[in-house]
Amino acid sequence: MFTGIVETLGKVVKIEPEGENIHYTVHCDIARELKVDQSVAHNGVCLTVVAIEGDQYVVTAIKETLDKTHLRKWEAGTKVNIERAMVAGARLDGHMVQGHVDTTAVLKKVVDADGSKEFHFKFKETPEYFLVDKGSVCIDGVSLTVVKAKKRRFRVAIIPYTLEHTIFHTYEPGDTVNIEFDILGKYIQQYMDKMK
Repeated sequence: MFTGIVETLGKVVKIEPEGENIHYTVHCDIARELKVDQSVAHNGVCLTVVAIEGDQYVVTAIKETLDKTHLRKWEAGTKVNIERAMVAGARLDGHMVQGHVDTTAVLKKVVDADGSKEFHFKFKETPEYFLVDKGSVCIDGVSLTVVKAKKRRFRVAIIPYTLEHTIFHTYEPGDTVNIEFDILGKYIQQYMDKMK
């Protein structure tokens, strides 16, 4: 379980396909603090550390993960948001994030908003009821508040600190991001569907 509060940035330094899996080697300033078999969120995707060497570690993505996320677009040099799993008893500064991506979205535009920036996204293949105004959404591992949820469209406001300390400052219109909808909303919707 994660919180959607990015801990640090990492950089993909090596990509090795093996069958339908892909092994990613990531350089990160917390690599020496990790351990093999630990869960770490990479742009909101929960991946297991399988090897560590110095300031680099390796994670493996299986076909299911690759098909649901934008990890196939990663290349050497790609920057990623990194968060270790939350510690029981710690403050939950973001919201409850599983690291299980629901779908991807495309950035349509970025608008200056007098001190912050609004990022406008469009997604497909997932019903819009998973988003509510002022509810939570996780974008590339960042816990954010939904603004103006419409049918398969929404936007979020990014303050300067978040812009600087995540990969949001690298985004351009047309970029694809990983989306995880609020787990509480998903449970409620599943319950409602079963009650019909």
